[in-house]
Amino acid sequence: MAGADGDDSLYPIAVLIDELRNEDVQLRLNSIKKLSTIALALGVERTRTELLPFLTDTIYDEDEVLLALAEQLGNFTMLVGGPEYVHCLLPPLESLATVEETVVRDKAVESLRKISQEHSPVDLEVHFEPLVKRLASGDWFTSRTSACGLFSVCYPRVSSTVKAEIRQHFRTLCSDDTPMVRRAAASKLGEFAKVLELEYVKSDIISLFTALASDEQDSVRLLAVEACVSIATLLPQEDLETLVMPTLRQAAEDKSWRVRAAAANKVKEFCENLPEDNREQIIMTHILPCVKELVSDTNQHVKSALASVIMGLSTILGKDNTIEHLLPLFLAQLKDECPEVRLNIISNLDCVNEVIGIRQLSQSLLPAIVELAEDAKWRVRLAIIEYMPLLAGQLGVEFFDEKLNTLCMAWLIDHVYAIREAATCNLMKLVEKFGAEWAQNTIVPKVLGMANDPNYLHRMTTLFCINALSKACGQEITTKQMLPVVLKMSNDQVANVRFNVAKSLQKIGPILDSNALQTEVKPVLEKLASDTDMDVKYFAQEAISVLALA
Repeated sequence: MAGADGDDSLYPIAVLIDELRNEDVQLRLNSIKKLSTIALALGVERTRTELLPFLTDTIYDEDEVLLALAEQLGNFTMLVGGPEYVHCLLPPLESLATVEETVVRDKAVESLRKISQEHSPVDLEVHFEPLVKRLASGDWFTSRTSACGLFSVCYPRVSSTVKAEIRQHFRTLCSDDTPMVRRAAASKLGEFAKVLELEYVKSDIISLFTALASDEQDSVRLLAVEACVSIATLLPQEDLETLVMPTLRQAAEDKSWRVRAAAANKVKEFCENLPEDNREQIIMTHILPCVKELVSDTNQHVKSALASVIMGLSTILGKDNTIEHLLPLFLAQLKDECPEVRLNIISNLDCVNEVIGIRQLSQSLLPAIVELAEDAKWRVRLAIIEYMPLLAGQLGVEFFDEKLNTLCMAWLIDHVYAIREAATCNLMKLVEKFGAEWAQNTIVPKVLGMANDPNYLHRMTTLFCINALSKACGQEITTKQMLPVVLKMSNDQVANVRFNVAKSLQKIGPILDSNALQTEVKPVLEKLASDTDMDVKYFAQEAISVLALA
């Protein structure tokens, strides 16, 4: 980069200007990333009078360069002379907040939010708030969407007259003609509500919430529903029932599945934020009926969203309500035809286990687990394997041995490699959970039995399992039970198996005692090192050198 070989602090503005005008995007990007160095070299006054105007006037560039610039300017306060001059950063950021590319606008808004905190209350009203107004009433929707993210950061620190203007701008944007602007306003509704005085939450926010939640665009309704949790935390009990509940119920019955899924997804969080003294009564009266309908929704995404949070209601409602009202819903979801729904229930079992104990669920869980374990889609099988250690811990060793052990062993010979690999890893986690003695009695004999399988892929799985289990099982089991099987497999007809024997010996070598290494492992590796197959030779020689047996 021109001029970069000299001292950075002397990097001249002329070179920067050349590089910012260079046709090579990478050069322009590099010089933008060096902005703070340049600003330091120029000093605060020249940064304010030369660098910032230059940047503001030349903002027509590749999105990548603009994004880097928007990010840099958020950290520029000290480089322009500290908080009393921070408003100098507003013009270039205002331009960036209006560009077409969303990620650049978002980054500019993020930087503006950051530096808003560094404005004094006076500067906020004199410089920052007018910028917000200009963006909010801009001709292009891009500037109006950016304004939505700035109201909440300046509202708490301005005078009541300016507050009234900000509320008015926000109201206007909530009913903007462009759906993108209404979307941006809906996404900031909860955040804005949190900084408003309670009287305005009731008079302004609730009516905006209701309007946005019944917007013609489902993407707007969806974001309004997201705000219901924030609003719930701000309102007293009676207002919640009359002002928020009807809208939430309406969302749960929305014609668009996306909105119903958003409502389903927020159920638990919304319930957690209800006032404690009569939370249970509100849930039982107003929310449970909606939840029951969502459980049998026609759309699998809605049911899946609900399944990922519904278990969390048990900790809020307690044992009796869970057994009487929620258990039937969990069981219905465990039988759902959509694997995603069943998986989401199974993956959140720990909440219910805390409240009612797993025994209540285990008999109904079993068919669902077995179905998922044998699902035709390998990704579904993979997902249930990943939950198996969690399930095993919840269900206990006896239930596991009796009902689930066979499944875990069956996965080891699945026709999909990813499943066999995950099943091996699963065994290791189970041994860590249940201990070496359990492994010795339950798992190791079955794994070693596969060494004689006619299918060479299954014989290789034995080796992979030994690699994974040796550390968890410890020296004695590895030396006495596993090592003899690995050594015997060094005579396998298939070269792939033989070179995996060499790799296994390298892996388990550090766990074995030195006597076994010298007298048993070394001769076998030396024999493999003169194998006819190139790969077998290579891996055997590597094992010899890694284990320092030469």
